[in-house]
Amino acid sequence: MIKKTLQDEIQNYLVDASNFRGNCEAVYFPENVEEVVQILTSANAAKTNVTIAGNHTGLTGSGIPQNGIVISTERLNRLIELNTKENFAIVEPGVLLNDFQKELKQLGFFYPPDPTETNCFLGGTIATNASGAKTFKYGATRNFVLEMEIVLANGDKLYIKRGEVFADNYRLQLQTEQGNTISFQLPKFKMPNVKNASGYFVNESMDAIDLFIGSEGTLGIITKAKLKIAPLPFYALSCVAFFPEEKNGLDFIEEARTLSFASKNSNDEAGIEARALEFFDVHSLKFLRKDFPQINETACCAVWFEQELTIKSDEPVTFLWFNLLTKHKADVDKVWISIDEKSTASIHEFRHAVSCKVNEYISRNKLKKLGTDVAVPVETFLEFYFYCTSLVEKDNVNFVAYGHFGNCHLHLNMLPKNEEEFLKGKAIYKQICKKAVEFGGTVSAEHGIGKSKHEYLLMMYGEEAVHEMIALKKVFDPNMILGRGNLFEV
Repeated sequence: MIKKTLQDEIQNYLVDASNFRGNCEAVYFPENVEEVVQILTSANAAKTNVTIAGNHTGLTGSGIPQNGIVISTERLNRLIELNTKENFAIVEPGVLLNDFQKELKQLGFFYPPDPTETNCFLGGTIATNASGAKTFKYGATRNFVLEMEIVLANGDKLYIKRGEVFADNYRLQLQTEQGNTISFQLPKFKMPNVKNASGYFVNESMDAIDLFIGSEGTLGIITKAKLKIAPLPFYALSCVAFFPEEKNGLDFIEEARTLSFASKNSNDEAGIEARALEFFDVHSLKFLRKDFPQINETACCAVWFEQELTIKSDEPVTFLWFNLLTKHKADVDKVWISIDEKSTASIHEFRHAVSCKVNEYISRNKLKKLGTDVAVPVETFLEFYFYCTSLVEKDNVNFVAYGHFGNCHLHLNMLPKNEEEFLKGKAIYKQICKKAVEFGGTVSAEHGIGKSKHEYLLMMYGEEAVHEMIALKKVFDPNMILGRGNLFEV
């Protein structure tokens, strides 16, 4: 097993995509579960903090150590099995999402959870319950995890299979492979009814596997997972449309969302049913125009949508979408539409570019990222969106607003020019999170809490619930060595 201790060799493990920085004594590179057990057994005995690192694509510092040691999962990278008869794959945590999707595509399959950053490791996506564009139709990573092998802080191993162990009135009991029984009470806080990646997942009759998905490396280390995969559709219509007024684009999304829900509930294959429904404001378009000069210069916003089609539904559903675009005054003559793999890839490049450009900006200016990850219930979303944009406009801080508006999930990224504006932005960020909570939403819909959002988790659930989460962590990690600083300050 490789171990690195020279600081100039481990700098890549001390910063993530949000420019969150840390420090550690050593980085370990285990190649099998036995080596993970060995590292944790030793670290637990010495009470040494252990941070689990993926591919450093996180945006909250969850994979960045604040001292202690790092376990990198990059050598735990085997794609163990692809089963296209039973629609599953078995993987180790260091498999790259991009490589995984390429392997699946060759077999006519895909993995529906679709984080924007395809260079992430699959283990990281499970640890944060990651999601992306296709979440509008398919939901987050949680919906696709069937089984997991987990190593606990003391070196014991858990193997959990979905559908086998459930909570009974908020009580759960698990058995490790070493024969130790773990019996505990779950917290009773209420989770928001929105897309959510804030804190532990709990409910009174939950499946035990869901506790570990999205736990951000604080309860154990994922060393193997069985994931559900799906056959590729006949065709996916992918389209970017430009609108003359922001209201036109927002109204288009509102109606497309409503129609999609109706089609899904009635199993109508001939109706509008988006798998992705995303918005880009005028500032996002200006931010991207240098790299995408074909962006409509008179547009005040853009919407990207995708829908999976069959041979039978291809033409009629495409016709429905263009009727809807016309109704909401989109410039149908300047719509970008997929006609082959190359044009689809170009549209996806546009969709991914804004978040990449934001990360480049904050890194270049040596600032931490000020990008919201908030989501609210559908009935309050438009009011919430205008509240957020009015805050930044009032304080004259540059920003771009975009996101998964089908899921009522806003990424408002502030682009401060200096430290003074950064401090203004931090105050605005706090106000936005507070309003999201007031509206029954979440402070983090997909990126997690990590080390940078402690106060917002506390804002969302309250002191009692956070203390209950800490007590739950101590059940699995009495010495509090795993993911120290993730979710909680302690």
